[in-house]
Amino acid sequence: MFSQYQDQVIERYVKEAVQVTAVLRLPLVALIALLGPVIPVRDHWLPFLFQGLLVAYGAAAAGWLWWVFKRPIGPWAGWSSTVFDLLALLALCAASGGATSLLLPVFFLLPVAVAFLYRPGLTATLGVGVAVGYLAVWLLFVVRDDDVDLHIEVYLYFGFLLWLAAATTGLSFVLVRRSATVAALLETREQLVTQSMGTEERERQRLAEALHDGPLQNILAARMDLEEALEKNADPSVAAAESTLRETAAQLRSTVTSLHPQVLAQLGLTLALRELAEQYARRGGYELHMRLTEVSRPDCESLLYRVARESLANINKHAHARNVEVELSATAEEITLTITDDGVGFDPSVISHRVAEGHIGIASQYLRVESWGGNFDVVSSPGTGTRIVVRIPRGSEQIAE
Repeated sequence: MFSQYQDQVIERYVKEAVQVTAVLRLPLVALIALLGPVIPVRDHWLPFLFQGLLVAYGAAAAGWLWWVFKRPIGPWAGWSSTVFDLLALLALCAASGGATSLLLPVFFLLPVAVAFLYRPGLTATLGVGVAVGYLAVWLLFVVRDDDVDLHIEVYLYFGFLLWLAAATTGLSFVLVRRSATVAALLETREQLVTQSMGTEERERQRLAEALHDGPLQNILAARMDLEEALEKNADPSVAAAESTLRETAAQLRSTVTSLHPQVLAQLGLTLALRELAEQYARRGGYELHMRLTEVSRPDCESLLYRVARESLANINKHAHARNVEVELSATAEEITLTITDDGVGFDPSVISHRVAEGHIGIASQYLRVESWGGNFDVVSSPGTGTRIVVRIPRGSEQIAE
């Protein structure tokens, strides 16, 4: 389990590192392009080839930037993009005469970028490759051009690059160690939340069964006795008592359902959500729009039902909405619940303060979703309504157990 959480943490950090480097790559290409007007490129080193390579590099960088923000990023993204950077830079240096030394700072940047991919072995390999590649380009100049010699500065820069490879490898190792610590803390936290949720769910079910089998049955029996008495003698005081018992039974049924929604076992998540949303819509007096996909009987159905109930209750209490939309959808990878209202909205940052004050309704649902490996997103601001999106991966029940 620990390695699973560590992999999840590292995957998240690597994705962020790939996205950041993708954003920074385009300005870097633009700076390299400025070398042409500033430093004349030697004719016999094919300046047009240099320009063509730079245009291709820029186009690839733009396409990659779109990809990493619009498409899923696999574990290959970090090292493959860095290898491509290294090859592109070597090609640019080999195609340009006078620009080689000015491209040296870019060589220094490559190992630093690789360090944040959380792969020390990869960082060391590419770091050494950067140093060797820089020296190889200079050797190419020495062989092709009699005017170029291997100055002492070349060896000095080569040594700097090797040192940088060692330093960034150490940095990557430290980052991996820290991510492992974070993963261990996350695992402990998730286990505590999961155990708490399990205990709470069992207590809710036990209490619901006790109320249903005890007090509720006694009230129903007493009500039947009063109904029989009313049939014999229409006493106003008996009628008032019967009415009170009827209201009490209804309230008790509502409490039992709130503690442990039996409707899920009877109807399934999709129909249960429909019934729940319609009940709250009648109470709230707003227009309800539903798009509910049949999702069978996922193990997370109780969690999604509680999130929907808490969200709809908040809408009825605080939103003053005119329209509410409830959407349930599913793919092979995840189940998504979306609840949107056009009410007064709020500042999502106040959720943490509400927790500190002891109001843990929506915040507790956030922790529940997170413990299942899902995402709980709240998009809102004063005056713009609220949109809650809950995504739970298929098979996440194994994580929560």
